[in-house]
Amino acid sequence: MSLTLLPIVACVAIILIIAYYTYGPLLSRLLKLDPDVKTPAYEFQDDVDYVPCETKSLLSQHFSAIAAAGPIVGPIAAGLIFGWVPALIWIVVGAIFIGGVHDMTSLVASIRHKARSIAEVVRDNMSRRSYILFLAFVWLALVYIIVAFTDVTSSSFLGAMQSDGYLGINLGNDQIVRGGGVATSSLLYLLLPLTMGLLMKYADLSIGWATIIFLPLVGVSIWVGQFIPLDFSALFDVSPSTAQLIWNVILLVYCVVASVVPMWLLLQPRGHLGGYFLYAVLAAGALGILFGNFAINYPAFRGFEAEGKGGLPVPLFPMLFITIACGACSGFHSIIASGTTSKQLEKETDAQPVGYGSMLLEAMVAVISLCCVMMLVPDGKDPLTQPGADPNVVYAKGISNFLNVFGIPIAFGVSFGLMAFTTFVYDTLDVCTRLGRYILQELTGLEGAAGTWLGTMLTAGVPLIFLVIQGIDFSAPPAPAAATVAAATATTAGAAVANPASPPKKMPAWQLYWNVFGASNQLLAALTLLGVTVWLWRTYRHWWVLVVTGIPCVLMYTMSMWALFMIVSPLASAVFSGTWVFAGFTPVPYIATVLSVLGLLLLIEAIFVIGGNIPPPADEKGPALAAQ
Repeated sequence: MSLTLLPIVACVAIILIIAYYTYGPLLSRLLKLDPDVKTPAYEFQDDVDYVPCETKSLLSQHFSAIAAAGPIVGPIAAGLIFGWVPALIWIVVGAIFIGGVHDMTSLVASIRHKARSIAEVVRDNMSRRSYILFLAFVWLALVYIIVAFTDVTSSSFLGAMQSDGYLGINLGNDQIVRGGGVATSSLLYLLLPLTMGLLMKYADLSIGWATIIFLPLVGVSIWVGQFIPLDFSALFDVSPSTAQLIWNVILLVYCVVASVVPMWLLLQPRGHLGGYFLYAVLAAGALGILFGNFAINYPAFRGFEAEGKGGLPVPLFPMLFITIACGACSGFHSIIASGTTSKQLEKETDAQPVGYGSMLLEAMVAVISLCCVMMLVPDGKDPLTQPGADPNVVYAKGISNFLNVFGIPIAFGVSFGLMAFTTFVYDTLDVCTRLGRYILQELTGLEGAAGTWLGTMLTAGVPLIFLVIQGIDFSAPPAPAAATVAAATATTAGAAVANPASPPKKMPAWQLYWNVFGASNQLLAALTLLGVTVWLWRTYRHWWVLVVTGIPCVLMYTMSMWALFMIVSPLASAVFSGTWVFAGFTPVPYIATVLSVLGLLLLIEAIFVIGGNIPPPADEKGPALAAQ
């Protein structure tokens, strides 16, 4: 008798619930959260950035912003390569003891420093130099998040093609879920929160009635989209790659507009609807698993050095820990927590459900995503079982199988899955752009309209440059050594190259940058934990600080820097051997080099601060240092 999904998912859910009601309250007591303290949302209320938000709505908004495509793409990619057991262990242990701690402590650190960014917390407790280094690192990490998520989203929007292009998702029996239909549904979806925000602001529509009215309309937009597909390939008679570039530009323009409009107009209503979308996906997965009796077919463990895309070996350590970022631990969450969520928190005690609770919910999203891999039968024929398969397609087909248990047609289920995928990404893209703008304004000191638009255009413009670069799939590269360097860094971070005589193919940008995105995201988590540890140590001077935040910091720093060094090492070898490294150019190793240097410099700064050689700036101490 084969093992089914139900007992595995049930055990995970029970473990996460126990963690929320045990470790979560312990963190609250250690951090001395006080519900009577006036939070920055009230202290600096301006109804633009500082807006008190009811706990449930803020949880939905924060949850949808941090979740995005990360807990879908990462677990699916890692599960396909390493097997589902190591991926599952990292998700559960990471979310409880590392990711949840990271999210909650960064949120509390921000509200104790007047809802300022985590970079400013670093400045207040370390040094001005640390602050500049941290801001630079965060901005670069945000750029790669935008690049990866924009490209993986636009790939869902490509219409059905006839030759070597994207065929949508072929369900058999002449059924094709067209990417153009998903694009239409996503555009209709974006109109809903705009309308909802306007009605709540000017027509006094309550949040309850807004939910009742607009949630069903989300389902309507999913259904209608397939009847009026927006297919740029057919509309403008261009190739799939050109159509995807057009969508990338449109998505980045959306990022620019969405990141400068008031929160009440788009971010808050869209976050509210997006949160319910996430809950719906979780419910679909949970109920489908409960009643579907789905068997586990995929291998549990594929080795400590498993076969990746193109047959290249991928080491479990450290690649598992950077492939699965969101869902276990993600530095991006600290930017959301300290950039937008801390400005809306009503009470300090809300940090547990919003910070810690949302991380555990995201872990369940990651587990549901992993279940979509666990059901696959690795017969060598299904392309979805191959490392490098499109995670959005694996996810959409998995969700459609869960929904089909209740009689919902597979085609609608696939559309729902793809729509959910793109919806989660929208929540992240505009937040990343808004936060990137904040960071550039902090670095340059530019304020007003000039600072807003310059910071926004740069944050959205730089990703466009990376998206235009023609990435190369080096699972079958040409022979030159420089191409070998690019191959190793673009695929498995240092593995040997197979099939040297085969011609290279264009590689999707999200695949090209996923390793460096994952490494930078996890290093950002480590650096956030480093800053939080310094703050907590200066504030409390207690051993629990080194255990609760110090150990997770060391683990995340080790894994992320290890991965970055693996990405950089082929480039370093080529430089020292005199190889011309620009042939077959890919920016990945150069990006990894910059991130590695910034990570090392920040670690050196922290060591000197903790050792007492660098006192924090006397005029920049946060309120927590004076109050605690």
